[in-house]
Amino acid sequence: MDTIQTILARRSVRRYRPEPLPAQHLRQILEAGRQAPSASNRQPWTFVVVREAEQKRRLAAACRGQMWLADAACIVVGVALPEVSPRWCRVDVAIAMENMVLAARSLGYGACWIGAFEPDEVKAVCGIPVEAEVVACTPLGAPEAWPEPRERKAPGEVFFSERYGQAIAFEEGSG
Repeated sequence: MDTIQTILARRSVRRYRPEPLPAQHLRQILEAGRQAPSASNRQPWTFVVVREAEQKRRLAAACRGQMWLADAACIVVGVALPEVSPRWCRVDVAIAMENMVLAARSLGYGACWIGAFEPDEVKAVCGIPVEAEVVACTPLGAPEAWPEPRERKAPGEVFFSERYGQAIAFEEGSG
């Protein structure tokens, strides 16, 4: 699947089949995150990969009781390191996590960006240092089904030319 197709085919998957994620695929997905750009190449991140069943259940509970997370092959916790890059660490982790989500989709796996969690509980479950910041979690695994696409805002509502609110015109045939 090429990059544009992968982006357009990505969905938030919330139901997973009980299948393991092959080690080679997990490595590729994680490597996609490691290769993400970061401000001044500081790479202010760490990622906790949770695969053990009971640990996934505890983490799902810390994600405000979203117990369906534990059905995925693993859950990746994106952790920002403010001491490495105080201003940009959260954005850098988000970019790396999105790389992982897209890599997972390109390999045929589902993922779902999880921002609803109790940070202190996630830290306790995963042994994350108090000074670090949990940015997001994402389950990774074989989807039970691919959700249908959801409606998106019209281009004219989100793209402007030169100044906020000024309509952008696309040339005929340019997309």
